[in-house]
Amino acid sequence: MHDITHTTVRLIIDIGNSRAKVAVFDGTELVSSMRTDHDLTDLPDMVTQYPCQQGIVSTTAGLTERAEQRIAALPFEVLRMTGETPVPIQVLYHTPQTLGSDRLAAVVGAWAQYPKRNILIIDAGSCITYDFLDNEGNYRGGNISPGLGMRLNALHEHTARLPKIDSEGDTPEVGYDTETAIRSGVCIGIRHEIEGYIKAFREKYPDVLVFLTGGDAFHLDMSKENCTFADEFLVLRGLNNILAYNI
Repeated sequence: MHDITHTTVRLIIDIGNSRAKVAVFDGTELVSSMRTDHDLTDLPDMVTQYPCQQGIVSTTAGLTERAEQRIAALPFEVLRMTGETPVPIQVLYHTPQTLGSDRLAAVVGAWAQYPKRNILIIDAGSCITYDFLDNEGNYRGGNISPGLGMRLNALHEHTARLPKIDSEGDTPEVGYDTETAIRSGVCIGIRHEIEGYIKAFREKYPDVLVFLTGGDAFHLDMSKENCTFADEFLVLRGLNNILAYNI
């Protein structure tokens, strides 16, 4: 077990569309993390291992009744993250009440590591989001695009004969059968989309830093030149910073 060195140990819960992540931070250091279901079945076991004193929960999928019960049973207060929770950056989004808390957390996580820089955050999850933060700490907003699984499902559900294809498998430059044609079309299409965004932002902001995160981000074979930083824990880091900012 990690030796706790700070007086404040924080529990971070991020519930996405397909899974939940739970982490423990000792100050700014990530001590432990795990994936669990939307009911947070494994939450009590993690809490018993670490002397957490503060917590935050972010959810894009809503909280199930069991998850609510497990959070309510924690021996400390848990902050509910929303698009209107105070954050250490300026939010210029016109409808902050509709802003996904995971998007905002990812932006804060990147800014905490590299303040005073132009930053593009690309989160490849159920959806692919592109968010931009300028070097004065202004979150200017971003775009939302269908994610890998969503695109694969759409081809099957909205056509008469195309099969449902798993994202794992051969991805040749040119598909040699229907399965690889679909998988390559979607995966290579996403890669070109991401590369296009990066190119456009670098033309306007030559010094822009690019962060890539999200569950599908590490299956897209992105070049190091395009993705300055790949950080699967970026949202968790941002939530930890937001919790510290609100205490």
